[in-house]
Amino acid sequence: MPETSPSPPVRLSLPLEFQQDIFHELREEDGLLILARGLGLLRLVTNLLHSYDAAGHNLILLVGADDRENGWIGESLAEQAAVSGSPKCRGLQLVNTDLMSVGTREKMYEGGGIFSITSRILVVDFLSGLLDPGIVTGMVVLHGERVGATSLEAFIVRIFRQKNKDGFLKAFSDQPEPFTVGFQPLTTILRNLFLRKPILYPRFHVTVAKSVEGKRKAEVIELEVPMTDAMRDIQNAVLECVEVSIVELKKGNTGLDMEDWSLDSALHRSFDTIVRRQLDPVWHRTSFRTKQIVRDLSLLRTILHSLLTFDAVSFNKYLDTVLAASSPPPGSTRQSQSPWLFLDAAHTLFDTAKRRVFTGKITDNASNDKDGLNAVLEELPKWNLLAEILEEIERDMYFNPSPQDESSGSILIMCGDQGTCRQLREYLQTMNEVAGGGQSGAADGDEDGFEEKKQSAKYMMRRKLRNYLQWKRDFARVSSNLFAENQKAINGTTSHSAGQANRGGRAPHNKRRRIRGGGNATSAPTRTASGSVHVAGDKDSHIQALMHELAPNEIEDTAAAKAELGPDPLDDMDDYYELYDMKDLVLVHPYDGDMDDHLLEEVRPRYVVMYEPDAAFIRRIEVYRSSHSNRQVRVYFMYYGGSVEEQRYLSAVRREKDAFTKLIRERGNMALTFTHDASNLDPQESFLRTVNTRIAGGGRVAATAEPPRVVVDVREFRSSLPSLLHGRNVVVVPCMLTVGDYVLTPQICIERKSIKDLISSFSDGRLYTQAETMFQHYANPMLLIEFDAQKAFTLEPFADLSSSLGSANSQVGSDLQSKLVLLCLAFPRLRIIWSSSPYQTAEIFAELKKQQDEPDPIKAVQIGLEVGDDPESRTFNQLPKDMLRLVPGVTGKGLERLVIEYDSLEQVANAEEGELAALIGREGARQIRGFFDRSVWDEGGED
Repeated sequence: MPETSPSPPVRLSLPLEFQQDIFHELREEDGLLILARGLGLLRLVTNLLHSYDAAGHNLILLVGADDRENGWIGESLAEQAAVSGSPKCRGLQLVNTDLMSVGTREKMYEGGGIFSITSRILVVDFLSGLLDPGIVTGMVVLHGERVGATSLEAFIVRIFRQKNKDGFLKAFSDQPEPFTVGFQPLTTILRNLFLRKPILYPRFHVTVAKSVEGKRKAEVIELEVPMTDAMRDIQNAVLECVEVSIVELKKGNTGLDMEDWSLDSALHRSFDTIVRRQLDPVWHRTSFRTKQIVRDLSLLRTILHSLLTFDAVSFNKYLDTVLAASSPPPGSTRQSQSPWLFLDAAHTLFDTAKRRVFTGKITDNASNDKDGLNAVLEELPKWNLLAEILEEIERDMYFNPSPQDESSGSILIMCGDQGTCRQLREYLQTMNEVAGGGQSGAADGDEDGFEEKKQSAKYMMRRKLRNYLQWKRDFARVSSNLFAENQKAINGTTSHSAGQANRGGRAPHNKRRRIRGGGNATSAPTRTASGSVHVAGDKDSHIQALMHELAPNEIEDTAAAKAELGPDPLDDMDDYYELYDMKDLVLVHPYDGDMDDHLLEEVRPRYVVMYEPDAAFIRRIEVYRSSHSNRQVRVYFMYYGGSVEEQRYLSAVRREKDAFTKLIRERGNMALTFTHDASNLDPQESFLRTVNTRIAGGGRVAATAEPPRVVVDVREFRSSLPSLLHGRNVVVVPCMLTVGDYVLTPQICIERKSIKDLISSFSDGRLYTQAETMFQHYANPMLLIEFDAQKAFTLEPFADLSSSLGSANSQVGSDLQSKLVLLCLAFPRLRIIWSSSPYQTAEIFAELKKQQDEPDPIKAVQIGLEVGDDPESRTFNQLPKDMLRLVPGVTGKGLERLVIEYDSLEQVANAEEGELAALIGREGARQIRGFFDRSVWDEGGED
């Protein structure tokens, strides 16, 4: 169906010039839009969809949208339809579940509209004919960076373009970095999308800069917060550990491309993925030390992030868990522990983190409280600055009111995650509390108390320290019990000599446990001053005394509160509940991607505090301020100076800019690519399919021009194999199969297993049942074991995993190879296909289908279902058949006759020799009767 234009003028919500330019460019021709993050990608998509929705009589497909994006687009379409008042607008309709019946989907498609469909459902509806691609007006694809050669989205676009040359196709992305990885990545993705034109709009685009940097520019106050000396020491120590780990990683893997293996790259989330992607092909040959370093780098990056977001007590508690998890089990050597823990920087890390919380140590004598723990409770520098910002905002709102401003006057504080939000909410609620309770502020009768008020996190930090001491006491007990259980298990499995050497609680000399700092091994894990976990003993009472000392007013508050209970305040609800005015609200919210655009529109904040930097949100503020001339916005941008937070932010901005620069250069040098019409079969290939080379002279007795066909189970469309088969001009017929995953010919049925699926199938016994049903209905059952193209073509990395999933009582089949051997012994005619990648699987299928008949989809669906009383189509239990096959005199043909004639193995054993002779012959019947009539008693008559 050709693209239609809206008959009446459509009201759009695109106030900025660059948004209107992008909209009109996409309306005129197809293309791939790559937009900088934070410039309102979903707003553009929504307006484009609304323009087609208002025209009516259109069938638009939205592909690649997740649940959150569906909610955003659906709500925006409903709002625009209400504003425009067009009766033709029907909004967004979701097709995202298999529970929706085929008839329901068919009626929805016939009615038209805008449909957001999951990729797996859409590709099945296309191939099954439920939805004709020729009647689709157009398709909108989100997350264009994910459209790889084997993705379902590329499969969908290929089917759409084969049968619909007139429908429009628009693709969108706000992630420019994936388009710069590999050889000509932009050209490759455009080819996968059947598009020719890339539309690039970075932040430094002339129109974008003009739109957001005009007269309505947002007021931004940049605040560089210095870190404390302790925080700086911890950061330097962690960076040193990261640098040493990268050097060790390079030494152990000299044959890999290590250009991006640097300290700057290690601070980004994608670094682990990059390293693992390069090591995956040789992962089975990678040393244990390399694997450990890869895991340690992820842990160290998390520690860096936690340093700037966790409070001092929570950060020290987190390091306690890290050290406990990294400690080797009893009897292990130093080589099994993470290498970075033995660096001097690691000691600095743990020791400094502890000194931020308290100094001294918990003594064994509970009465010596003054010489024990001294609380330090270092506060994060951003807390005090946040309190000053809120005080400044309060003054500004009082002394500089703006009656013409349509902002709500509320304060919006943006954080990186929900954990930081909870931390700030607790701080804001308790920053005016003193340690002993009550409110801090001016003295009684002082009217200038507002000037002398001093906010502090002391109350909150002391409460966190009490909780930490309680947790530490319980943690020490748990660690002690776990150590004792492990020690008992080791003693129970060692020899008598080892048990003699272990007397007195000491480990044997050859298995002496290594302790950080050279301490002696005890019955519970201990640590030195770098955050030690002490044995619970007399210290329990000391810790309890410290907790009471930290909470002087909370010792008797429970009993006193119960004794002084007054009337129930819920009796009069109206006195306790009311609606706050928006100017009195302080909202603490985490960054949430495109959802933040809705947040800004609904809250309409007058002041925004960016507690943590985020480049995309800064652009959202710019677009929001430039879109509303009557709304004032002041932004406070906070960051730790000289920290990894600042470095990560600047690096992210630089990487996005470099990515757009590479894309602009590639677009300038890109040659035009003409898409191949895959619907028309090549004449030479068509001729070769009509010639049977096995017949002398190239005769065409058994020839056919019918394209090859494969029946595929609908659940298999999660994999890339159906897409590759379709790309080789194979007709893919989706069906709900009961037996097998792929039916190539009337005789060949294939069960496909990835490595993870193979392991789980062995664990629950599902594979045995699947092989059993294939043997009952197909002459050539096969098991396809398919590996990942990016990983090693070997079973070695999975042997340990398969054994861990197996039964503890199993003596045989402890690993994957032995289980495969047992499967082959149980089913001798089962053929196993080993494929290194889905690409090779498609080639193997093409070879198996040569000179073979095409499968019947209807018959493939009926196989395995209950089919009446026909004795030839009964489903028999495989175990009795296997037992009967081992009886002397039973041959292959005779087995089938016996199975059809008799209902059970007992009937065969009790049948007369004449009856058996009529079925399988006199000699076979004699051997069967001789086997079952043989006495199992000894000659003496005793068993």
